Amino acid sequence: MQPIVTSFFDDATNTITYVVRDPNGTACAIVDSVLDFDYSSGRTDTKSADAVVEYVKKEGLSVEWLLESHVHADHLSAAPYLQERVGGKIGIGDRITVVQDTFGKVFNEGTEFQRDGSQFDKLFVEGDTFAIGQLQGKVMHTPGHTPACLTYVIGDAAFVGDTLFMPDFGTARCDFPGGSSETLYNSVQKILTLPDETRIFVGHDYKAPGRDEFAWETTVGEQKAKNIHVGAGKSKEEFVQMRDTRDATLAMPKLIIPSLQVNMRAGQMPPEDEQGDVFLKVPVNKI
Repeated sequence: MQPIVTSFFDDATNTITYVVRDPNGTACAIVDSVLDFDYSSGRTDTKSADAVVEYVKKEGLSVEWLLESHVHADHLSAAPYLQERVGGKIGIGDRITVVQDTFGKVFNEGTEFQRDGSQFDKLFVEGDTFAIGQLQGKVMHTPGHTPACLTYVIGDAAFVGDTLFMPDFGTARCDFPGGSSETLYNSVQKILTLPDETRIFVGHDYKAPGRDEFAWETTVGEQKAKNIHVGAGKSKEEFVQMRDTRDATLAMPKLIIPSLQVNMRAGQMPPEDEQGDVFLKVPVNKI
C-alpha cells in the first residue's frame, strides 16, 4: 500500500515532520515532530506543532502513533504536546535505554531519572510491526548515528530519520556518544536492501551545494546509484575514513544541550522545582 505522506518543513532546524496516512481511511501517524525553542530566551513555542494539529483536525484524521526515529540532538520533540491535542502512542527504539544511561550521566540526572524507556508508550525492536489503520508498519533497527536509531517502513515508504540524507548530501554524522561510522554503513546497507522503488523520506535537508530548493523525498534506487557517501558501490573502508574525517570538523548542533535533556524524556521537560520552575542544565566540557 502507498501511504499518503504530508510534510512539514521547519526552517529553524531544517527538520521535516511527516503525517503518514492510511489511503483508505483516516488513521495516521506523525513522525519526528518539532517543538520550537529559542535558546537565547529559553522560551518554547508550539507554532510548528500547531500546524500539524491544524492539518490533522482539518482532515478529520485519527492519530494512532507519534513516532520518533531517535533521540534528536538538533530539535526538541513536540510528542507530548501533540499527544494531548490529537492523541497517539509515543514510540521509539528500545535502545533508548542506552542513550538514557549515557546522557543521564552527562547531565547528572540522579536516580530519579528512569533509564528504562518508561517515558515512552512503546519501545520497538528490530522486526516489530504496527498498524496505522489498514497500513502495516515494520521496524528496522538502523544504528550508527545513535544507538537507538530506527527506520520505519510503512507501506512503500521508509522514514529513515538522520541515517540517510538526500543523495547529494550523503549520510548522518557518527561522532555523538554511542555513534559508529562502521555501524552506520551496515545500517545503510540494510535500508538499501528494500525494493528500489521504495520511497525514502529523510529527517533533515540542508540544500546541498548547487541545489536551489529543499528536498526530502528520494528512493532506494536513487540512493544506491547517487548517494555521495555510500552510493555507486563505495566500500565500508572508504566510507569509514570519509565519515570519521568529516565528523572531526563538525561543530555540535546549536540545540544539542536542551534537545537531549528533553528528548530522552520522550519530549517532556525536566521535573519542576519546588517553585514550579523548569531548568535545563549546561554541562561544561562533557559533550
